[in-house]
Amino acid sequence: MRRRNNWVIWVFGILTLWLSPNSYAQEIADPAVYKALEWRLIGPFRGGRSDAVTGVAGSDHTYYFGSTGGGVWKTVDSGKTWKSVSDGYFGGSIGSVAVAQSDTSVVYAGGGEKTVRGNVSFGYGIWRSSDAGKSWERAGLDKSRFVSRLRIHPENPDVVYAAVLGDIFKPDPTRGVYKTTDGGKNWEQVLFVSDIAGAVDLILDPNNPDVVYATTWEIKRTPYSLESGGPGSKMFKSTDGGKTWEDLTTKEGFPEGILGIMGISVSPLNSNRLYAIIENENGGVYVSMDAGESWTRTNEDRSLRQRAWYYSRIYADPQDEETVYVLNVSYHKSTDGGKTFKGANAPHGDHHDLWIDPNNNQRMAIADDGGAQISEDGGASWSTYMNQPTSQFYRVTTDNSFPYRIYGAQQDNSTVRIRHRIDGRGGITEEEWEPTAGGESGWIAPDPDNNDIVYGGSYGGYLTRVDHENGISRSVNVWPDNPMGHGAEDMKYRFQWNFPIFFSPHDSDLLYTTSNRFHRSRDEGQSWEVFSPDLTRNDASKLGSSGGPITKDNTSVEYYATIFTAAESPVKQGVIWAGSDDGLVHVTTDNGVTWQNVTPSDMPEWLQINSIEASPYDPAEAYFAATGYKSGNYEPYLYKTKDYGKTWTKITSGIDPEHFTRVIRADPVKRGMLYAGTETGMYYSKDDGASWHSLQMNLPIVPITDLTIKENNLIAATQGRAFWIIDDLTVLHQAEPGIENKALHLFKPQDSYRIDGMSRKSSTAGTNRAGGVLVYYFIKEKPQDELRIEFLDSKDNVLRTFSTKGYNGDTLKVKAGSNEFNWNLRVEDAEGFDGLIMWAANLRGPKVVPGDYKVRMTLDGQTQEQMFKVLADPRYPSTQEDLEKQFEFLMKVNRKLTETHQTIKLIRQYRAELDSMENKPANLEEIQAEMKSIEETLYQTKNRSNQDPLNFPIRLNNKLAHLNSIAGNGDYKPTDQAEEVRMELTEQIDVQLAKFKRLEQEEISKILNIDELRTKLDIKK
Repeated sequence: MRRRNNWVIWVFGILTLWLSPNSYAQEIADPAVYKALEWRLIGPFRGGRSDAVTGVAGSDHTYYFGSTGGGVWKTVDSGKTWKSVSDGYFGGSIGSVAVAQSDTSVVYAGGGEKTVRGNVSFGYGIWRSSDAGKSWERAGLDKSRFVSRLRIHPENPDVVYAAVLGDIFKPDPTRGVYKTTDGGKNWEQVLFVSDIAGAVDLILDPNNPDVVYATTWEIKRTPYSLESGGPGSKMFKSTDGGKTWEDLTTKEGFPEGILGIMGISVSPLNSNRLYAIIENENGGVYVSMDAGESWTRTNEDRSLRQRAWYYSRIYADPQDEETVYVLNVSYHKSTDGGKTFKGANAPHGDHHDLWIDPNNNQRMAIADDGGAQISEDGGASWSTYMNQPTSQFYRVTTDNSFPYRIYGAQQDNSTVRIRHRIDGRGGITEEEWEPTAGGESGWIAPDPDNNDIVYGGSYGGYLTRVDHENGISRSVNVWPDNPMGHGAEDMKYRFQWNFPIFFSPHDSDLLYTTSNRFHRSRDEGQSWEVFSPDLTRNDASKLGSSGGPITKDNTSVEYYATIFTAAESPVKQGVIWAGSDDGLVHVTTDNGVTWQNVTPSDMPEWLQINSIEASPYDPAEAYFAATGYKSGNYEPYLYKTKDYGKTWTKITSGIDPEHFTRVIRADPVKRGMLYAGTETGMYYSKDDGASWHSLQMNLPIVPITDLTIKENNLIAATQGRAFWIIDDLTVLHQAEPGIENKALHLFKPQDSYRIDGMSRKSSTAGTNRAGGVLVYYFIKEKPQDELRIEFLDSKDNVLRTFSTKGYNGDTLKVKAGSNEFNWNLRVEDAEGFDGLIMWAANLRGPKVVPGDYKVRMTLDGQTQEQMFKVLADPRYPSTQEDLEKQFEFLMKVNRKLTETHQTIKLIRQYRAELDSMENKPANLEEIQAEMKSIEETLYQTKNRSNQDPLNFPIRLNNKLAHLNSIAGNGDYKPTDQAEEVRMELTEQIDVQLAKFKRLEQEEISKILNIDELRTKLDIKK
């Protein structure tokens, strides 16, 4: 009986292993087999919001800034270029960066921005670098969420104070001021006010680091409101390094009533002089001349305290006691102790942090809604922010142009449309992108039939139609009632900051948009039809004014009870899905005549439905991603239905429990393949969501706000790192378990367009996709003998060969594991020779014509083959016949150039051999003279530098090679005159080649062993 029980237990254990969620790891390929597949940064290089910046005293060109979503960045050239130094360790939103004065190699960074706007993201605690940002280690307070200030003891880099806002979405006991004395290994909470009030500003007296000032802020953000101010907003002072604190808000002259956010600064020249910017009914700039014992308001200008929750930072100049700065939309400077201010702007505006070199007040760094900029002349001029790929995008879509464009609305800037690739040699620069319809927060919808007509939205229900071809635009708001300053309860239609706009996939004249109801237009926005009831909870308690008890802030960012996402089935017209920001899902199957509430019954009540994906395979199927993070719920929520929402299945197995989900998309080519973007990483599923696996690869840790798929490319919109793309999803489609055990696995290449392009990474521009075909393969070990890659046409003619042993001067470099190889679709170049100089000419091999091709890979005798197609560039009107004529023409040119240059090489070889002979033949001078005449007719032998052809007339080879440039420019058949010139030049060259062959056979062969010399030069007869 015991043996039987043991057998049952054994079988049950095996079944449990088979069926457990962890067993799914064995159902997908080892990521090592596709490691060469990477995310590619598109850009744009246009900075996004930053609220943390610092310089390095004593190092005139080194600065750091924290991006609100994109990690920590460093420049060593005063802002000419920036580099992410947190990638590979952490990322996300950064609220504070500090460098130790006593050891500038020690840098601390705190996660979570202080600018707690509607798209705010938290961070991942505190990190420390001991080598100036080269590497990082965790330094505690992992769940602090929002760290708004870090201050380091000037003499001990292990003593640090942290101002922790904490979790701004719910009551949180971690709020307050913390102190570490061991470099972040342990932290003590030295100041706590309440679980709804955190520390927002913090400064050490530059003359006595035991004197610490801190401000706390009662702040709460919900899905429908921002509340700034309350009893927990206070100002404190400690004279014993944080052991005890005194409340300064009770002191003489301090404003009475409700307080909100406050910033504080100490003059390094006079420790008794404090400056503060205070949110209050009687707020403004306050000054204390007795270290906080009494206060005087010196300025109440609203331009210094408007939208106080977003700004409210103040800085004493380190070299002039009377000079002080206040940051707001503009930054404001006072030179009379805070009485009067003069406004100025860095290149972007909306300023959030300022660093002034304590030893040189002309050196400054500022953080604003455009990133970070550097000034070395006291603010008279600033470096650019057009070199920082830290933009925040809400959504992403594409058009049908070629190469297609990517569209998105950049927070704190304009919308943009940007090419996903170019056929040039450089990166993706400003030349490849331009502003388009809408504003900083909206969806964008290019007209499917005319991509130069674009619709875009923004806050306030703003909706525009832009005609790029004619350079004109028109406002087509559904209901042009300006909502600024009003709560949502006053609006006829509630339009969220980020309301949907999209075209029907079945009718290119049908444009949709949503408020709390669904709207459609068939006349380009001239008129709009309402075709749904209110599809939200419409809870009046959540439709009020936002901002808090002191400063209202109604921009429609907090407008609630709206349709936040929507989609029409691409399979069946009239099946439309809607998801609201207050947690409802609706569907209509009859084009809006009736709507059904199909919200999952097991889903938390107030989740925001962030994205809906209508299945590309079945109208009854749909997916959605939801989030509850603005209520303090960080769980992922992904659901799918197969029956029009009658039943739903939650599909989050494998996703980190704190990686809350923003978007889900279905692969339109491989059924069951899903992609999910979360706050902290990328995931994919190959089993329709039953299990999820990381797709982070080289993508930085950044919130993924949206995804779209185009031409087997996966495009990600990020909140802090611009646009990224995977260029070939077919590799993931093909990746299967077991490949990692094979000696060789060759993936089928993606069908590729016949266009050029060079890929190289840059610190100032997006990375281009390489032209031609990308070949991915896996080898378990490096070749023992040879790895050879051959490209063949449909008749198995070998067009190009690459080998680890070397071939035609190129040596293939490979590594054990996953590899990528790029063939530019060109056949072998024409042969040249050492010292060849030509003008406006090249020897480049022509691109193969559209058609079927094969890649053959041989590893130590083992061979695999895969087919792929070369596709015509659709921008050209040329026919297949035209392209074949171009290819034939260029091949004729190159073959003749090769023959010509081989002849020149032989002439030079023969000349050297003849000159070295001791017993010179009698006819040597005649032979040498004739070879010289032939060579100089074929090539300008006087050329020594690249511009010599302007001085010495070019010869026949240059003229013929010029045709390679001319006829190879673009995808067209050669002109008639190009063919005439080719024939004329070929005849003239052939005359010289014939002379040489006669001379070679009749004279030179009698003196030299020409077969041996030809073999030496690898020239066949």
